[in-house]
Formats: sequence, C-alpha cells, structure tokens
Amino acid sequence: MLTAILTGFLFAIFLVFAGKFFRGKLAILSSLIPLGLFIYFIRFIGEIANGEIITRTYSWIPSFNVDLSFKLDGLSMLFTLMITGIGFLVFLYTSSYLKGHKYLDRFYGYLGLFMAAMLGLVLSDNMITLFTFWELTSISSFFLIGFNNDSEASRKSAMTALGITGIGGLLLLAAALLLNYISGTYSISEMLTMGEAIRSNQLYPLAVILIFGAAFTKSAQFPFHFWLPGAMKAPTPVSTYLHSATMVKAGIYLLMRFSPILGGEDIWSYTLIIVGAITMLYSAIHTIFRTDLKGVLAYSTISALGILVFLIGFGTEEAYLAAAVFIIVHALYKATLFLVTGIIDHQTHTRDVTRLSGLFKIMPLVGVAAILGAISSGGIPPSIGFVGKELIYESTSKAEWMVILMVIAIVSTKILLLYAGFVAGIKPFTGKLPENLQNTKKPGIILWAPPLLLGALGIVLGIAPFLIEGALIKPLVTAMGVDASEIHLALWHGFNEVLLLSAITIGIGTALYFLIKPSAKLENGIAKLDAIAPENLLWKFNGGFKIFSQYWTRFFQNGYLRNYISTIILFTVGVVGYIMLRDGRFEIDYMRLTETTISEIVVTLVLIAGCIYTVFTRSRLAAVVAMGVIGWSICLIFVFYSAPDLAMTQFSIDTLTVILFVLVLYKLPRYLKLSDYKTRIRDGVLSTVFGVMIAMIALEVLAVPANTEIGDYYAEKAYIAAHGKNVVNVILVDFRGADTMIEISVLSIAALGVFGLMKLRLRKSERRHYD
Repeated sequence: MLTAILTGFLFAIFLVFAGKFFRGKLAILSSLIPLGLFIYFIRFIGEIANGEIITRTYSWIPSFNVDLSFKLDGLSMLFTLMITGIGFLVFLYTSSYLKGHKYLDRFYGYLGLFMAAMLGLVLSDNMITLFTFWELTSISSFFLIGFNNDSEASRKSAMTALGITGIGGLLLLAAALLLNYISGTYSISEMLTMGEAIRSNQLYPLAVILIFGAAFTKSAQFPFHFWLPGAMKAPTPVSTYLHSATMVKAGIYLLMRFSPILGGEDIWSYTLIIVGAITMLYSAIHTIFRTDLKGVLAYSTISALGILVFLIGFGTEEAYLAAAVFIIVHALYKATLFLVTGIIDHQTHTRDVTRLSGLFKIMPLVGVAAILGAISSGGIPPSIGFVGKELIYESTSKAEWMVILMVIAIVSTKILLLYAGFVAGIKPFTGKLPENLQNTKKPGIILWAPPLLLGALGIVLGIAPFLIEGALIKPLVTAMGVDASEIHLALWHGFNEVLLLSAITIGIGTALYFLIKPSAKLENGIAKLDAIAPENLLWKFNGGFKIFSQYWTRFFQNGYLRNYISTIILFTVGVVGYIMLRDGRFEIDYMRLTETTISEIVVTLVLIAGCIYTVFTRSRLAAVVAMGVIGWSICLIFVFYSAPDLAMTQFSIDTLTVILFVLVLYKLPRYLKLSDYKTRIRDGVLSTVFGVMIAMIALEVLAVPANTEIGDYYAEKAYIAAHGKNVVNVILVDFRGADTMIEISVLSIAALGVFGLMKLRLRKSERRHYD
C-alpha cells in the first residue's frame, strides 16, 4: 500500500530527469500510472465487500507513537477508486488538452504529486500521517492552480487557496495533538474504540471545532467557500480532478471518518446541518448569476459539498447512505461537465454561456456526454443522480429537527442545481449555431471519450445500482459505524411523497431553465453585493491588518538596537521578578560560597571600573577598549575557577571584537553624543534592577543541591564511547555533534558573506547610490 502511494511521488521525480519525453506523443503513457493504481485497488473490492479491513503499518517515529499506518476499508476504498479512476481519465484527457505545452511534463508532475498525496490522505490511519498528506494536497494544488504563473489572477487564486486550506491544515494538526492528549494515541482505529470517552471529555468541543475548521476550509464551506471559484483560473483538468472529485472532498472524507468518533452530539450535528444548509442554498442561488461555465460549475460544486455536510450532520443510516451515493453521483456528473467545459473552451476559446449555442452540430458526442451529465445532475431518471436525489429527500424527510424547513432548503437547492446542470450541459449544445463558431473544429477522441464514458456510467449505475450496492455503498456505510445489511438500492421505489418531491424538483427546475437566461445584466446585478461578500470582507480585514502591522512594526522594530535590548530586559525583569516576588523566598547558601581572594577583588574592581568608564566616556574608541578590559577581566575569572577553555574562547572573541570595532569605528566621529539625562537614568535603573535580579538568581541556584547525573554520564562515556579524554570536546564534537555542525555552517556562511563584501568593488556611481 505504501508503494502504491509512493508511485505518484516517484513518477514526479522521474519527470524531473525524463520530462522532455512526456511533452509530445509519449504524454499519453503517463495515464498508465493512475490506471495501474486503479487496477491495484479494485482487486480488493471482494475482500472489502465481505467486511474485511486491510491494514499496513510501517514504523516511522515510534518514540512519538507516529507510524505510517494505512487502512483500506469501505470509506477509503470509494475515495481511492475515485482518485485513481477519474485520475486516469484526467491524465488521458490532459495529453490532448495541453498537447504541445512547453510545461506539460511539469503539469504531469504536479498531478502525480497530488494523486499520491490524496491517496495517502484517504488511506492514513494515523493522524500525523493524515496531516502530512493533507498539507501535501494543499501544496500540490497550489502549483496546479497557479500553473499559468504568468497570469496575475492565477497566482492570486493559488495564494488564496493555499492560505485558506493552509489555515485548515494548522487546525487539523492542532486537532491531532488534542485528540492524542485526550485518547493517548494518534491511531484513528484506536480512537474508534474510544468514541464515548472522547465525547465525554471536557476538551471534546474544542476538538470538534478544530476538525470543523479543517474540513470547512478544505471543502469550501461558507464563509470559506470563495477560494474555490477563484481556483477556476487553473486549466480544466485541474478543475475536474481537484474541484469535483478529489481535493474538495477531502474535508467531506475527514467528517465521515470522524463521525463515529465525534458524531452524535448536538454541537456536531447542529453545526454541520446549519453550515451545510447555508452553503448549499447560498451557492446554488449564485449559479443563476454566473455566465462563465466554470463559474456555474464552481458554485454548483460548493452547493453539492454543502449537501454532503448537511447529510453527515443528520448522522442517520439513511443520511449516510444518501451521502455515500451522492459522492459517486457528484463525482461522475461534475467531472463530465468540467471535461465538457474544457472541450468547449479548447475548441471555441470561450466559456461565456451567453455566446454559446448549437454546438451539438459540430461535436455531437460531446453533446451527448454533456446531456447525460446534465440529466444526472438534475436527478432525472434513469440516472444514478435520480437514485441519489431520492435518498437525499428520504433522509431529510425523517429529520428530527425543523423537518419542514430542512425539506424546503434541500428541495430548493436541488431545483437550482438542476438549473445549473442544464445551463452547463444543455444550453451550449442546443439552439442555433452562431456565425463566429461555424468553423469550430471537432475534438479528438482523447478529449471526448473520458466525459462520454463518465456520463454513460451515470446512466448505467442508475439502471443497475446493484453494481455499486454491495461493492462500494454498503462497506462505506458500515465503515461509518452503521448497520448496512438492510440497504438495497433501486431506481424505482413506487409512488410516494419522495417521488412527488422529485417531480416538483424536475418540473420547477426545468421551468427555471426556460424562464431565466444567463446574462451579463444578472451577473452585474449580483456584483453590487460584492462589498459584503466574505471574500471582500476578508481582503478588507487583510488591508486593515496590514496597516496595523505597519504601525506595530514602526513602534517596536524602530531600528535602534538599544531599544530592542531595553524591551527584552524589561520583559524579562517583569516576568521573572513577578515570579520571585510571588514566591517571596530567597535561599542563599553562604556555606557554598568560597572565600574571596585578593586577586578576585582586584579583577572585580577593574571590571567595575571598566563598566563605569564605558558608560560615561565620550570617545567611541575608549568605550571599545573599556569593553575589551571587561571581557579580559571575565577571562581571568574563568581562569581562577579552573575553566581555561572558556577563558581562551572569551579572550579570543574579545580580542577579535576589539580589533574589528577599532577598524570599523576609527573613521567615525571622535565623540559620542550622549543621551539626555532622563534616558540615562531610565537605562541605569533598568540595568541595575536586571543585574541585581541575575545576581540573586545565581546565588539562589547555589542553594539548590547539584544534580550530577548528566555530568557523571558524560564523564563516564566520554572516553569509553567516544574515545576522548577532554570531556568538553567530546560533548561538542560527539554528543552534540549536530549542534556544532550547524554552528560551524552558520559561521562559514557568515564568513563567505564577509569575504564577499570585502572583495566587492563598486563603481563610483554605484557607491554614490548606496551611500
């Protein structure tokens, strides 16, 4: 299973070296990667259908209880087949859609990374592993959305998507740490056995909020939805793969995976129902006001995601069944319509639905695929969309909370989604062909075959839903902790109130299609409300935060080192001093203090004199020399207390510092301009308080019995394990070798920078510029 996940990463690495071979006719071979993975995973359908769960565990960070744990059950099975199955068609489609593109190999690399990350996400059984792949999907989608990086709009959309989903990733990490604190494990399977204990914990509401934050940002729930329409700046294969079948459903997967663990409580159910209802209705209404085909599909995608969140919130067997079927329904018809939109854009160079009609005469097979997708989108029999819609209505009609309002909301949403599906799938192909499109070329088979296959599959599964009943639906519902033995899918359930709701949906939705024509007037009308749209409110907040940050930076990061040091010292005095005063006790063990010698008194007096002279002298060079005297005095103290290595280091650093300062400062003015009287008093008081506090802490430390365990360990192991007689050197080179190596690297880099500045030779004009 790990090999299957790594295949996508290895493919991306392979393209770094052999990418040029995949920019031409060989590009189609890249589709063999997802096809092979699809065949690999489909082999497990029989085992999963029989109730088996396939697990694989690889040790990763055992000290932190983090393993590469993977689980293939009914829930992950459905998602892996969507990721690889639709991935195969997208890879195939891309070979023709981006044919001849100079960065086609790079695009395939990003697709491979994303596919591998999504597989890792849905198969992970460890929350840290899940988080890792979750973030990889955000990063890879950033590159895919911003693939046309010469476009400012694409770059902005990619940054927005990364920002929103990145916040969700941080919340998911926080949720993982919190759930580990509650349950004592990162294993999702182990958490499933502790659901009741987790829900009864006082931190349960916080864990739910964090999971919601991750899921809502990833699956574009209101008010975080706006990143998804903006992501439509990406090439159509990206929109098809990421925003209809895979990435945006990662949040749905997260909610479904954690429903048995966190579900069942009011905060879980009511939040999901309310957020889902607002998202699905709000986004469905937006489809009326869009003229860009991808814009229509983007908002209908958000609406469909809202329906899934809405259903998960109910938490019943009927709702889980409806959600399971609708995931398949949406993946099939939305991928179909996105691919058809890409063909239209590729052949006609426009996605403006007001300028498109009559294309059936030029591309009939594409028109068939689009119509099949629209039928499934609208829930019209005999499509699988009709089966899914009936299940949604049935589960909603059994709601225990505001059932009438819930039914009205879901029916209204489905009516608008039928309208959106007809606009995207039927309108461009019916009516009279405009003159400017008369010379439109027919697409090749590689372009029209994938959407036609997906559209036909939506009809086949509607006529024969038993094909997915036992293989996919029942195992998924079982994975969510519900008995699925009585589940039976059928196209016809007889005459009942659910069928009546379906008829109302089809009738009103069709009427809307003929009554409301997409127009620039409608789009401009909704644009007047952009000022209060969540996206613009966020950008206004960002603008205000930027202004605040500028004032904050100017106040604290004002360029004066003395102010930085004063702030740090003041903060330290405040915090440490408060703790010391709160405890109210200072223990000084005078018996541990050694007798003062005349040499120590002399050195101390010299040190004090150096400090006083440094503070009050008006000469820069004199201050530097006095600071050198202070450093050498400290060297002597180290010598007195048998630390020659420290003394040597201190002596070298102080000597070098004095020399460097003299070389730099001899060209500066001879005298210092001392600060005003009040500032000097302030700094003097602050430094005195800080010095006294440090002295008291040092004296109090002496009263604490020394723990020699660590020192004894190093002393014992220095010669035996590291074969060194100097314990300090052994610690630096062997026991703390990584730290020392990093410090040496930093010094080397700094030395290279200094060397470069010393060798820099500027022209006179350049010198004046930098001066």
